[in-house]
Amino acid sequence: MPSITELLCALGLAEQLVGRTGFCIHPRQELRAVPKVGGTKSVNLKKIRALAPTHVIVNVDENRKETADALAEFVPNVLVTHPLGPLDNLALYRRMGAAFGKEEAAEQLCSRFEDEYQRILKMKFQKTRVLYLIWKDPWMTVSRDTYVSRTLALVGLQTLPASADARYPKLADLDVKGAETILLSTEPFRFRDTHVRDIRTKTGKPVHLIDGEMTSWYGPRAIEGLRYLAEFALRLRRELS
Repeated sequence: MPSITELLCALGLAEQLVGRTGFCIHPRQELRAVPKVGGTKSVNLKKIRALAPTHVIVNVDENRKETADALAEFVPNVLVTHPLGPLDNLALYRRMGAAFGKEEAAEQLCSRFEDEYQRILKMKFQKTRVLYLIWKDPWMTVSRDTYVSRTLALVGLQTLPASADARYPKLADLDVKGAETILLSTEPFRFRDTHVRDIRTKTGKPVHLIDGEMTSWYGPRAIEGLRYLAEFALRLRRELS
């Protein structure tokens, strides 16, 4: 899980990492020598078994349950994570800190996050209805029961649809009803400027790229992410006005 790997490094645990997914790319220098064990959905259990880790950290949204169950058969400690909103970062920092004897470093992260969070709460954001796209072919978005949606809501960006059966709904068509603007995330699908132009032409709506790492990664990047999103939301509102 990329954001968890980055968190472990921020806690001073880079030298204890024995494996990562191919998507775990930050911090680049520290991770360069850490072996890859597949992707978040396509984990190579044989490689992990050979590395003999004492702990493996998995995530409900990013990893398959059958993968976690298989790991539990030979890894002494499988830690399951599932942050659902910005404030869940505090519990995540402390849980990882406690698991690996890095409580002090975890508290430092908590302090930095809380400072930024309180600063955001004092700011005024006008509510803006957005369609936040994470995938193409098929089009996919986020429900309000997700970390992404709750983080965007903190700066006044309300995701559509207002209700959905799936946490990451597929859209039969690019339904933009009710949306003031469309946001194209740079991950997991790598939307680019060409997609901005195409979708703007298709829908007639304002379309903007948004940094997916700053929006969806918890861990230490969430601190910088709050600052990024506050500036993004204010700039977006000015443009729409």
